[in-house]
Amino acid sequence: MSTEDFGLSELELDALTEVVNIGVSRAATSLRDMVGEQVFLSVPSVAITSPAQAAEILGQRESSVLVAVRQGFRGEFSGSALLIFPEKNSLELVRAVAGDHLSLEDILELEQEALAEIGNVILNGCMATVANLLERRLIISLPEILTGSAADLFHRPPSFLQDVVLFIHIEFSFRGHELSGYLAMVMDVPSLEALKVLVDEFIRRSAS
Repeated sequence: MSTEDFGLSELELDALTEVVNIGVSRAATSLRDMVGEQVFLSVPSVAITSPAQAAEILGQRESSVLVAVRQGFRGEFSGSALLIFPEKNSLELVRAVAGDHLSLEDILELEQEALAEIGNVILNGCMATVANLLERRLIISLPEILTGSAADLFHRPPSFLQDVVLFIHIEFSFRGHELSGYLAMVMDVPSLEALKVLVDEFIRRSAS
């Protein structure tokens, strides 16, 4: 499916990519405050897909068990945001944040709590910035940890119909660690249509 199949033009996807990039940059600043040193987050690609396509893309790229932090968001557009890592990367991220001196046993003990905190910092920083740039407010729920395959992550329906995924590849760099992960915003079609209206308003404001 192309971007147009989901009702977004290339210009709208470019603007949405810009907004997400700014959100990820702000999240990097929040993560830097948390770990006490510079964190670099970049967004090599943003795509809009169905949940089945997102699961297929993720399954092709990552063969291991996946770990995700999920937070619901609601406002003028609503849905669920997931920060997803291969299990090995999630352990490396916890080690990098908590300290390289910790043993694997300590890391495993800390993993869920630390991942929830890291996910909360990144997802909240990103989603709050996106909402702010679109001049709206979002209410964001507490984080929950999910594990499983790509299909598991995209076929655990929350209380709304999962129709569309804004699928974002993220690269992390700090303390000598280079890690890849994914940010997925899962929304139903009415929320995507509401988001499209807000993105069009953002484009008009940016052009004036």
